[in-house]
Amino acid sequence: MSQIINPMPDSHEPSQPAADHPAAAVRAAAEPERHGGHAIRNTIVALSLAALTALGIRALRTQNPAKGGPEAGKQFPVPIVAGVVMQKDVPLFLDGLGTVQALNTVTVHPRVDGELKDVKFTEGQDVEAGMVLAQIDDAPYRAQWEQAMAKKGQDEALLENARRDLERNADLIEKKVISPQQYETQKALVAQLDATVKADEAAVKNTKVQLDYSTVISPLAGRVGMRLIDKGNVVHASDTRGLVVITQIQPISLVFTLPAQNLGEIQKEKKRGAELEVLAVDRDNKTLMDSGTLTVIDNQIDTATGTIMLKATFPNRDLQLWPGQFANARLLLTVRKQGIVVPASVVQRGPNGAYAFVIKDDLTVEMRPVTVTRIERDEALIEDGLQAGERVVVDGQYKLQPGSKVKIPEPAPKGGAPADGHKPGISQK
Repeated sequence: MSQIINPMPDSHEPSQPAADHPAAAVRAAAEPERHGGHAIRNTIVALSLAALTALGIRALRTQNPAKGGPEAGKQFPVPIVAGVVMQKDVPLFLDGLGTVQALNTVTVHPRVDGELKDVKFTEGQDVEAGMVLAQIDDAPYRAQWEQAMAKKGQDEALLENARRDLERNADLIEKKVISPQQYETQKALVAQLDATVKADEAAVKNTKVQLDYSTVISPLAGRVGMRLIDKGNVVHASDTRGLVVITQIQPISLVFTLPAQNLGEIQKEKKRGAELEVLAVDRDNKTLMDSGTLTVIDNQIDTATGTIMLKATFPNRDLQLWPGQFANARLLLTVRKQGIVVPASVVQRGPNGAYAFVIKDDLTVEMRPVTVTRIERDEALIEDGLQAGERVVVDGQYKLQPGSKVKIPEPAPKGGAPADGHKPGISQK
C-alpha cells in the first residue's frame, strides 16, 4: 500500500514561515502577549495615538489657514460702512422742557346781581373784544337810571330858576331895593342847587354803569371754554365761579427752563441785539409745532433746581400749541459756520477719550483722537481731529484695530436692481 502524506503541518510542530511574510510580523507582535509583554503593547498603542493626533492637527490646519496653515499670516479685509467728513453750518440749540400758557386768561364774572336772561356765546367759540357774551335782567337797573335822570332834571330846573333870581337881585341891589343879605342868600342857593345837580349827574353815571354791567361783554379776543352757569340762574357779583373762561391763544406763550449755567451765553447773544429764535417741538423731539421768539428771561434763578425760567411767544396760526400742553423748547443760541460734522456713530469712546477710525488711501485704518463739541440728532460736531473730505468708519469698528485692512461695500445699483442684472420678481433660467 502506498503511504499517504498529510499536507497540513502537525499541530505539535508548527512550520516556521519566511521572515518577510506578513503573517510573521503579526505573529511577532502577538508573541510577546502570549509571554506577558504588556509594556511593549502599551508603547505601540501610544505611538499609534500620537500618529493619529498629528494627522488630525494637519487636517485642521489645512481647513483653517488662520490657525497655522499656509494662509495663517495673511490678513483678510474687514467689511465696514464708510462715511465722509462734511463741512457745513451747524445750528447750536439749548433744549428745555416747557409748558404752553395762554397769553392772557380771563374768568368772566357777573358784576351785578340778577337773573341770567340769555347766553349769547357757543362753547369753544372764538370771540372778539367787546362781543356780548350774556345778558342779565336789566329792568331794576334801568329803573334806577331813569329815576336818577328824572332827579337830575328836577334839580337842573331849580338851579336855572335860582340863577335868574340871582341876576334880578343883582340889579335890585344896585338900586338898593333889596338888602345885601338877601342877595347873598340867593347866591348861596344857586351854589347849593349847582352842587345838587352835580350829585345827580354822578348818580346818573352810577346807575348807567350798573345798567351797562347787566350786559356781559368779552374783555379780550380769544376762545371761550365751557359754560359754567346756565340760562335762568340768578347770578351775583360775589360769585367766585364765574360765567365762562376766555383764553387768548393767538399769540400764545411757552414757559420753559434751562440750566443756570446757560444764562451767560443767552445774555451774551441778547446784548448783541439778536432776536433769539425758539422752536416748539413735540414730545417726540422731531415734530416742529411752531417757531417763535424769546421774550422774557426771569429775574431770578431757582436755587432749588439751579434753573432759570424763560418765556417765548409764538403766533400759533395753526393752533398746534394749546394751553397746558407740554412741549420741548429749542432755543437757537447761534450757528457754527462751516463746522466739521460726522455721523454720531463715528465717534467711539476709549480709556483716553473720544476717537474715530480714519480710512487711509491704502484702505487701512488709523485711530485718531477727536474733540467733540456736541452730538445732536445723530450728528457730531467735531472741534478738532478731523478734516473735511476724509473718510471715516461709520459702522464695524468693533472688529478694527490700528492698521487693519478694511473693505468698503460697493454701492447698490440705481433702481434697486441686483448687481447681476436680474430683474426682481423674474426667475432667470
